[in-house]
Amino acid sequence: MVVASLVITALLQVAPLASAPSDTVPGATSAPADSTAAAAPMEPYRREPILDARLVPDWSRASSMDTIPRRRRAVEYSDEYYSRLQLHRIGSWLELPVFGTEYWLGQKLISDAHPGDWVKTTHAVVAGTLGGLFAVNTVTGVWNLYESRHDTDERALVWTHAALMLASDAGFLFTAMLAGDAEDSFHAQQRHKNAALVSMSIATGGTLIMWLKRGL
Repeated sequence: MVVASLVITALLQVAPLASAPSDTVPGATSAPADSTAAAAPMEPYRREPILDARLVPDWSRASSMDTIPRRRRAVEYSDEYYSRLQLHRIGSWLELPVFGTEYWLGQKLISDAHPGDWVKTTHAVVAGTLGGLFAVNTVTGVWNLYESRHDTDERALVWTHAALMLASDAGFLFTAMLAGDAEDSFHAQQRHKNAALVSMSIATGGTLIMWLKRGL
């Protein structure tokens, strides 16, 4: 009886242990005691740029930023300079009307079979006026060009104007040399006329570029 009681008591103590669910999966090994918590899920791989585009220097702007603007040199002119300049401008205003008058008189001498004496006389007077006009403008222009030799403002324009006007001076001098032979033949008259037209064209171009850039 006592033995039967002991057997029943042992069976009651073993039954709860057998009925409790197991936390382990059959065949699986348990983690070591000193392991940390489960690892976090891995993020997808993303390739980082080797160099940020914002850090690349803009060489096109760097050259302009590093360039130090040149300071213009102040040049003082005398009162005589401005007096000569005003006289030079007046001569340039008279230039084109004198050109037109001289061309009309010269063409009348060539085309008319019997031109009046006044045509030839007036043509010579206007030609002398034109020569004096260019003499004054040449002196005043070259003088002011020398006085403004240290001024760097629009030097290309100034030198281009001066070169064209000096070339027209040489052309008018050559035209005057051909005037003596113009009375002998039609061919000589055409050479005189063509030389005058070329000289007038050069002078007109030199005057117009100055008018367009600096005004009348």
